[in-house]
Amino acid sequence: MKVIASVLSILRPVRFLVVAFTCALLLLSSAFPAFAISGSPSSPTEGETQLLDIQRETDKAAKEPPIGLKETQEKTQGGLNEVQGTADIDKQKRPENSQNATTVEEKAKNLLDKITGK
Repeated sequence: MKVIASVLSILRPVRFLVVAFTCALLLLSSAFPAFAISGSPSSPTEGETQLLDIQRETDKAAKEPPIGLKETQEKTQGGLNEVQGTADIDKQKRPENSQNATTVEEKAKNLLDKITGK
């Protein structure tokens, strides 16, 4: 009995630290979603307007016959494709900005070399 009592008395500070850590974790995990609000303020009606414009264009395209090559080229105007245009062109991966990218095969080979010590 004395052994159990001595073990419990030793674990008392550890138990306090576990409870304190758990409380801090709960507090921080519930607070982090609130940080997303401070990102970029936007109006709720702006998104709806954009979606309505897209829907209008979709309905118009569905009623008409498919457009030709010349009309497609006019709509792209130097963008990536007819639909997206130049939207987020700097974020999209394409051959011009992916010359130094490592392939999955190269990454796997490097990992295997690290594991085997070569």
